[in-house]
Amino acid sequence: MTQTDFDEIIDRTGTACSKWDDMQAIYGVAPGDGISMWVADMDFRPPASVQRAVEGIAAHGVYGYPGANRAYLDAIRWWMANRHGWTVEPDWILTAHGLVNAVGICVDALTQPGDAVILMTPVYHAFARVTRAAGREVTEFPLALTDGEYRMDWEAWAGLMTGRERMLILCSPHNPGGRVWTEGELREVVAFCEAHDLILISDEIHHDLVMPGHRHHVLARLCPEAAPRLITMTAVTKTFNIAGAHIGNMIIADEALRRVVQGRMAALGISPGLFGLNMVAAAYSPEGAEWVDALVRYLDGNRQVFDAGVAAIPGLRSMPLQATYLAWVDFAGTGMSRPEFTARVERDARIAANHGPSFGAGGEDFMRFNLATPRARVAEAVQRLREAFGDLQ
Repeated sequence: MTQTDFDEIIDRTGTACSKWDDMQAIYGVAPGDGISMWVADMDFRPPASVQRAVEGIAAHGVYGYPGANRAYLDAIRWWMANRHGWTVEPDWILTAHGLVNAVGICVDALTQPGDAVILMTPVYHAFARVTRAAGREVTEFPLALTDGEYRMDWEAWAGLMTGRERMLILCSPHNPGGRVWTEGELREVVAFCEAHDLILISDEIHHDLVMPGHRHHVLARLCPEAAPRLITMTAVTKTFNIAGAHIGNMIIADEALRRVVQGRMAALGISPGLFGLNMVAAAYSPEGAEWVDALVRYLDGNRQVFDAGVAAIPGLRSMPLQATYLAWVDFAGTGMSRPEFTARVERDARIAANHGPSFGAGGEDFMRFNLATPRARVAEAVQRLREAFGDLQ
């Protein structure tokens, strides 16, 4: 049985926690009476297996350089095989300091200054930030909003290519829209990358957080022919709420492609830390699997509470959440300007949520709300939104 009480209210303020300790400076929402729903980590404790691993290291009391990491590699391979039906060889796994770091490594290793990277926007904001910081350009492919969900629009995108594109970064499942891409859509991505000779980064960090009735497809498993251009990114951190461990994987089946990335990692001195290696081995376990199953059931309950509350407010619409714990809410129906509906969320409802434009083209009328918090907070957030937009009812 899982030992985590997802309903427990944990005070995270004063712990150097970005989600709660930075919200006032960024959003003007004080943690004392505000609700933090922006940074994508959870207000839950990880499974007891992870806590035991950390306590075991502390009890030993010597924190030297980590060496043999067989348990770490075996745990990743076990998880991918048992949870995703994907056979991964040990030498395919390269370890970075989280997936934002991994994206930076790949952009640096596999493109040149002045090259362009394709992003299907709106999408996780760190992709564009890292790409531009590296002196590369971003080519935005705006997703089509059709029947309330995002769709790939290859016909519209055909004319957006500049000729400088060398890489496409796919967010699968999609953040912030919560889409689980279909097999057909994923095959279209591979075909496009083959036609234009693009490196394909498939960020699958949310692949364990899929709502009932939906199924994530590992791109590398679905399209093994894409291996010479494909890098799959996964991490234990999002699934188990241990982002502070700063550890993530680039899984690369093709030896030639892997050598290029390994070479850049060696030049930058990238190596994993002691705590992260042990936390991964403890999380990717039968106990961890049981915990994730309980977590997803709880998140699905939160999703239902939030969606029902938002649907009751005229002009607001929450995109159907197929995966992740991140609700993407459209405020266009209110007829309000972005500053006005943003002020109502932050000033009136006292909720810190991500601003849509930070995710790129198509995010202008949206805000992103993190639902991975005790249900009482989700219900309170819904009530606050109903009051803040009460004049529309």
